[in-house]
Amino acid sequence: MSEQAATAAHRTSIYVYEAPVRLWHWINAAAILVLALTGWFIGSPPPSVPGEASDSFLFGYIRFAHFAAAYIFAVGFLARIYWAIVGNHHAKQIFYLPLWSPKWWKEVLFEMRWYAFIEKAPMKYEGHNPLAHLTMFLLFTLGSIFMLLTGFAMYAEGAGMDSWQHAWFGWVISLFGDNTQNLHTWHHVGMWVFVVFVMVHVYAAIREDIMSRQSIISTMISGERMFKDDRP
Repeated sequence: MSEQAATAAHRTSIYVYEAPVRLWHWINAAAILVLALTGWFIGSPPPSVPGEASDSFLFGYIRFAHFAAAYIFAVGFLARIYWAIVGNHHAKQIFYLPLWSPKWWKEVLFEMRWYAFIEKAPMKYEGHNPLAHLTMFLLFTLGSIFMLLTGFAMYAEGAGMDSWQHAWFGWVISLFGDNTQNLHTWHHVGMWVFVVFVMVHVYAAIREDIMSRQSIISTMISGERMFKDDRP
């Protein structure tokens, strides 16, 4: 048997992420990047440019990009919920937590020790490992809902009380004591939570690809999760 054939014999794969999930992942990633960058400039506006205001629409373009990316993010999130209903069981994972399962909690603690370099041998999972599952639900799923609610509530201010945005999301402002500055502040905090989440997510994906002997990054391209056994 050739060396290539021997290597292939040590690998197995399973189809995990369907095409709609993969497409949503990358579109969503692009939307979050645009939202974070434009959100930063909205919170910390660039210096004024010289000349007449009518000659420059820079901040208008920044706001337009932010709003457009927000609508893409919102529609994508709704589409993702739909696919969680009609897709395979991996598509459902980020929308629920098996809090009643002692085995799941035990594996969450194991993964914490694994990421802390205490455990030496990783466990392998078809979808998200339990710690990633917990993090995705708390920071991404609930975080997305929070950012969409607060974002559209702020948008409703500009759209006016007669707009559908105000009819659907105006009530969110009252949750912040009818203080829109508090609303803006918490939306800004949410942006930084997402930035940290993305950084940790990318680090964890690269780390698992290298250390756990299973594909992570390429799985979100091909849909196939490949496992390599521990034999030399």
